[in-house]
Amino acid sequence: MVSSSTYNPRLVIWLSLAQLISWGSVFYLFALLLAPLERDLGLSRAQVSLAFSLALLTEGLMAYPVGRWIDRGHERLVMTVGSVLTGLCLALHSLVSTLAQLYALWIVLGMAMAAVLYSPAFAVVTRRFPHDFRRAIITLTFLGGLASTVFIPLIAWLMNHLGWRGMLWCLAALHLLVCAPLHGLVLRGPAPAALPHLAHGPGEAHQLVVRQLMRSQPFWLIGLFVTLMMAVTVAIPAHMVSLLRENGLSETWVIAMPAAIGAIQVLGRLLLYVFEQRMDVHWVNRWVPALVPLALLVLLAAPFLAQWQVLAVGLFVFLYGLGNGLLTIVRGTAIAHYVSRQHMATLNGALGLPLALARAAAPLVLGLMWSPRGGYGPGLWLLLALSLLGVAALMLAQHRSLEHLAP
Repeated sequence: MVSSSTYNPRLVIWLSLAQLISWGSVFYLFALLLAPLERDLGLSRAQVSLAFSLALLTEGLMAYPVGRWIDRGHERLVMTVGSVLTGLCLALHSLVSTLAQLYALWIVLGMAMAAVLYSPAFAVVTRRFPHDFRRAIITLTFLGGLASTVFIPLIAWLMNHLGWRGMLWCLAALHLLVCAPLHGLVLRGPAPAALPHLAHGPGEAHQLVVRQLMRSQPFWLIGLFVTLMMAVTVAIPAHMVSLLRENGLSETWVIAMPAAIGAIQVLGRLLLYVFEQRMDVHWVNRWVPALVPLALLVLLAAPFLAQWQVLAVGLFVFLYGLGNGLLTIVRGTAIAHYVSRQHMATLNGALGLPLALARAAAPLVLGLMWSPRGGYGPGLWLLLALSLLGVAALMLAQHRSLEHLAP
């Protein structure tokens, strides 16, 4: 019989399939819904963008309680209920006719996202496979990374044939008929026992340790890094389709390029999986995030490159896809590497509020900064500055943490 701490590739693969569906049908859905919602509900871009921001805000606020529930051993219940709630929300979304209904549904979708996306899945595999959690997270993100590649063209096709309301019923069915049963069955086996200090509520000793860790410099720096980079990588996908249209790309490229991001993310993760044993993990963690500001620099330069503009945008997509794909792994393991592996879920949950505020604000701010004359230019310069600050925070956190661990 396989012990609960032995790496189980089948469990990780099934969780990965659920991640593929969850990311593709909720997170990447919004970019394609932006224009139809503006048109059919008579809303501005800022009004529609606020719906996605509310979802991200709610997701962040729910991160701490979700992390606590998982640390207490309730992972199966959390992820199964999250999938059911996602399916119900997508079905109800097809009936939306007012701004208030739109906002209410995306707030509830935010609750569901907190229970089904990477954060809870990373916490699950870290608890189940404490000696192979990084390998599990890399594997988990393979299929999840293909979400845009699979779902952007799929959603566009469904919208063309069924309209955006009919398309939402199809996505709802995937959650109710695939994701919910997957989480219910795959996580049915023996889970790690709840941490002793959490079995009947947080003990005083645990609270003291967590408070000490939360006051440490590495935790604050990692928190700054995760918050800033998450804000950047959330703002871009929400406006990706409109952003590419602004750069003069045809509709074929507007759909194909965002779809390619998923394949590029998986390529980066595959290379990391193959070569990671030959590379220093801290060196990888240090330089991977720098690909995101490099991608933004290329995109900002694209309008000045005349006939090379399409190639420049393609290079942006490649660098951003590669960087974002690997950044997911760096973000998912940074707390475990540089702060505490044992308290990873709780500490990640403690970042819920700043993450929620940053993630909620980023798509909205990018939408508000857009103008017919200036386009997305001013917003992209802001994202570039934030990403550079995030990279610097991670490098300093590594220095402080590794300096403390040195003999």
